[in-house]
This record gives sequence, C-alpha cells and structure tokens, in this order.
Amino acid sequence: MTMEERLENMERELGRVKRRNHKLLGAILLVAGGLIVPAVFETTAFRARAQGAGTAKEIRAKSIVLEDESGKPRAVLGADKDGPRLELRDENGKNCAVLSALKDGPALGLYDEKGVRRAGMAVGKGGPLLDLWDENGTVRAGLQVGKDGPMLLLWDENGKERVGLNMTKDGLGLALHDENDKVRAQLAVGNGGPALDLWDENGKACAQLAVVNGGPSLELWDEKGQYRFAAGKTKKVSPDGKTIEYPESSLILFGPDGKVIWSAIR
Repeated sequence: MTMEERLENMERELGRVKRRNHKLLGAILLVAGGLIVPAVFETTAFRARAQGAGTAKEIRAKSIVLEDESGKPRAVLGADKDGPRLELRDENGKNCAVLSALKDGPALGLYDEKGVRRAGMAVGKGGPLLDLWDENGTVRAGLQVGKDGPMLLLWDENGKERVGLNMTKDGLGLALHDENDKVRAQLAVGNGGPALDLWDENGKACAQLAVVNGGPSLELWDEKGQYRFAAGKTKKVSPDGKTIEYPESSLILFGPDGKVIWSAIR
C-alpha cells in the first residue's frame, strides 16, 4: 500500500469518528436539555406560587409539638372532632393555659401549678361567661352576660349556689341561698321600688320590707304562709274579694283565716 492510499484510509476513518462524536454529543445535549429545562421551569413556577401566595411555605399536620432545650413539650397545637386546641405547659408538663375553638364557641382555661383549672372564659350561645374555681376544682364564682342582662353567681365549697346577683330591664335583684340551695332572702330594686323578701327553710314567705306606691310597708306571714301583719302603706285583698288600700300610718293584725282582728289606721 502506498503512502497516498494510507492517507486516504486515515481520512476516511477520521471522518467516521467525527460523525460518531457528533451524534454522541447531540444525544448528550438532548438528555441534558430534558433534565435542565423542567428543573428551571419548576423552580420558576414555585417562585411564582410563593410570591403570589405571600408565604414561602405551608405546613399541614394533625399535631405540632414545641419542645424546650431539655426536650420537654411546652406547647401543643392540634385538632380533633371537637375542634382545634392549643395547650401551653410548664416545665413539669402540666397545662398552664388551654385555648379551644369548640362547637358552641371559643373557650380559654387557666390552670395552677398543680394542673387544676382555676379560671375559664367562654363565649357560648347564651353569651360570654367567666368561671372561677378553688384549689379543689370546685367552681366558686361565675359571671355571665345573657340576653336578659348580666348575672353574678357565688357557690360554697360544696358547689351549692349561695349568692345570685342579676340585672335586667326590670331592675336589679340579689338572692341569698342556704346550704341546701334554697332562696332565703332576696333584695330587689324594680320599677315599683326596692323590696326585701325573706323565706323560711320550707320556701314559704316570712317577711317583706318594701317601698311601694311612694310609701314604706312591712308585711309578715306565719309558718303556713298565712298573711298575719302589715304596717305602712299596703294594698290587700280581703277574704270577700275586696281590694283595700291602707295609708302609711297603718298597723293591721290578721287572724289565721285572713280576717282583720285589730288595726290602727290614721
């Protein structure tokens, strides 16, 4: 083989190598383009979504727990069938405050160092209310604003209502209960004037001191609930159905049958 023939063979071989290299390079560029272009497009789309939403990230979870430097949970945010709930805990793992969004409305509970609920605030269908508990977990005071007006209730250590104060469009009322939760005294200030009523342990009226129709009056009943004494300006219905009005300077005694047995009227 001559030198010229060898050179021609080498040129043909180099041409084939170049053509193979061009094809390989084109394949590499095609694959690289298929990987790079979608990645750039996805990054651009993510940035567009983030800028449009105004937030960079969104977290979805059933519960989120925040721990302190010792690994103890100090805050828990979760949701169940009753609604979302946020718990704040002390270093001993006991609840200090619990905020809930219940079906009936939002509620906030505050707890002492023993984990006993001591204060609670809620907004329900009947209106806002605030309850206070003692160290034994017994409710002792409650404040509520309902559709008729505000009301304040006080309970004893056994959970029995002892004091009730309410205000309505008709006036102001204060009720005192015994240890059996029965009303024994009531002070009211209404459109007709102030009045103080007393009851016995059986719930029967015993006495009433009032200012009615522009004048004071005092009335007493016996253990059977029979009207027996009246002093001052009063208005009574006699056994025969007649309405009798007495002036301020009146003193009247009634018998067991409701009839007047003695009177001094000026």
